[in-house]
Amino acid sequence: MARTSQISHVWGMIDRVEVGMLTTRFSGGLRARPLQARTDRDAGVIWFLTDERSDKDSEIHLQEDVGLVFVDGASRAWLSITARASITRDPVRAKMIWKLTDDMWWPGGADDPNVRVLRILPVTAELWNGPSGAFSTAFEFVKAKLTGEKPSLGENCKATVPMR
Repeated sequence: MARTSQISHVWGMIDRVEVGMLTTRFSGGLRARPLQARTDRDAGVIWFLTDERSDKDSEIHLQEDVGLVFVDGASRAWLSITARASITRDPVRAKMIWKLTDDMWWPGGADDPNVRVLRILPVTAELWNGPSGAFSTAFEFVKAKLTGEKPSLGENCKATVPMR
């Protein structure tokens, strides 16, 4: 798969799945939580809205390196992104990426003083594509047992996502 095709596949998966697990570092280790992604492919940025009252602000201010994981169960694909994060109060950007469902978290809208904009700059992305279904997986395990060869459970390709 060509590099541009890999990158396009990564962005497509983020847009399709939408909700990813963001992992940050805190004094006790690592913490992951789900967030809804809003992509800007042209800028090479993934945006999230978050709340000032969460621990993400302080964790990201101390350590900008984060991880993101997206899982597409329907197509049996997994995506892991290593990225750099920054977090700001930016009502203008918040309005640009605001979705109707955000009103349930911040009834005051994008101008709510607790709304924060999380900017993620992907550095690398690793994408695993698994076999198309449970039958294929079972077949590969049986075949491996009979032949002594490793099962063919999908392809791992690594794409570097451009940072502009």
